Amino acid sequence: TINDLEGIFHTQIVDEVAVCLPPSAVSYLEPIAGLAAGEGKTVRIALDPVEEHLPGAIQEEFDGMVVRSIVNDGQREVGLILKRMIDIVGASIGLIITSPFMLGATLAIAVTDGPPILFRQTRVGLHGRPFTMLKFRSMVTNAEQQLDEIAYLNERSRIAFKASNDPRITPVGRWLRRTSVDELPQLWNVLTGSMSLVGPRPPLQREVEEYDVWHRRRLSMKPGITGLWQVEARHDPDFDRWVEHDLVYIDGWSIWLDLKILARTLP
Repeated sequence: TINDLEGIFHTQIVDEVAVCLPPSAVSYLEPIAGLAAGEGKTVRIALDPVEEHLPGAIQEEFDGMVVRSIVNDGQREVGLILKRMIDIVGASIGLIITSPFMLGATLAIAVTDGPPILFRQTRVGLHGRPFTMLKFRSMVTNAEQQLDEIAYLNERSRIAFKASNDPRITPVGRWLRRTSVDELPQLWNVLTGSMSLVGPRPPLQREVEEYDVWHRRRLSMKPGITGLWQVEARHDPDFDRWVEHDLVYIDGWSIWLDLKILARTLP
């Protein structure tokens, strides 16, 4: 049922949806496709025979049968391969070029605050897959345990948290954040494939649990170090506006758009 599918999308990691329906069930095509596409899934709804129902469908093999399918967002494979190649080259060069800054940050944290140097945090990536994101530690070691105590300082609406005068930030950490040097270890995340140079920012699991249905489509693109939201609306306190920028990026994605965002990020 439609409710069953919605439950699967919200509770399981699903990249792609393939549904076989008899011709008598054509009325279910639109709600199933709409639900899946709204979550950013690649949609393949197969009927056989299907020509009279879906004249624009493509023919392919599914589970040993020749069928025709609607494919949503499945035609960008070549571009995404090129995007991955750019990520590998860019992250490799970035790690080499920024290594003096990262060495300086490592020494500054070690001398002033001590270990750990890196902050590891579980984030939600492509299609809801969890991964460990790396940053230089810019807060006290028990910062996450203190979050409830400073919730009243939040300057963002609804789901996300941001406080300009967050008391958990260390003096060195404040400099790292102001210069964005704290983000440089994420180049390793890009190199290993859990992130991209450009994409939506990776959310926390607790944030995803509060998402509205339409927010979840931002998980259909690999998260990035920078993105359209960062270069156009970084200081906007409205979380919905963040997501709107992410969806504009996802819907209009191209290699050229990635290059333009990177060029605007560097300054």
